[in-house]
Amino acid sequence: MALKNKDFIEIEFTGKTKEGELFDSNIKEDLEELHRGHNHEIDTKPFIFCLGEGMFLRSIDEFLIGKPDSNFPATYEISLSPEKAFGVRNSQLIQMVPLKVFMQNDTRPVPGMMFNIDGRVAKILSVSGGRVIIDFNNPLAGKSVSYKIKVLRKVEDLNEKLKSFIEFLFKRDMKYEINEKKLILHVEKPMVDFVKLFSDKFKEIFELELEVKEEEAKEHAHEHVHEHTE
Repeated sequence: MALKNKDFIEIEFTGKTKEGELFDSNIKEDLEELHRGHNHEIDTKPFIFCLGEGMFLRSIDEFLIGKPDSNFPATYEISLSPEKAFGVRNSQLIQMVPLKVFMQNDTRPVPGMMFNIDGRVAKILSVSGGRVIIDFNNPLAGKSVSYKIKVLRKVEDLNEKLKSFIEFLFKRDMKYEINEKKLILHVEKPMVDFVKLFSDKFKEIFELELEVKEEEAKEHAHEHVHEHTE
């Protein structure tokens, strides 16, 4: 059998630019190198994702789909051009913002600073007079990159699949139950309508009807527990 669209797999990966600069990984040794000098504990966890659902680079998905699923673990080296990775640089994404916009938000812009504006990551290129030149291109735009991907296993357990997909969509853990062909997600009130938007996606991938139950906000979100009922 071969890997196909909507299969879930667990991988270890390392991403580097053509020049050898490490930019992403879920391996502890790589992360320690990437964050050297930062005084915080490195937390690594398995990366489980669904092929073909935008949870990783599309080019990686396309490379892995069709690979045999009977010989894991298996390691692959994948080289990607800018077009296949994070895109080419777009000069229209380099924009001028008045310095007063930053001052109104009590922020002092400095060249090289990365910040988030309306959900878009940007880098300050220069500050001159009352003008700040910012770059909304992905920091890796225009770069050729390579990935070392170690496929550890094909994931068959439904709870593992759901947990990884829920965390990817909503950036948090959520309590859920499975009752026959129904997935019941317990969601805090502010997110109820947003979560409902993904009903068709849960149906498509898991063949489960989504039911959203509103619950009171909890002070400690990490205390959510998964429940699986037959």
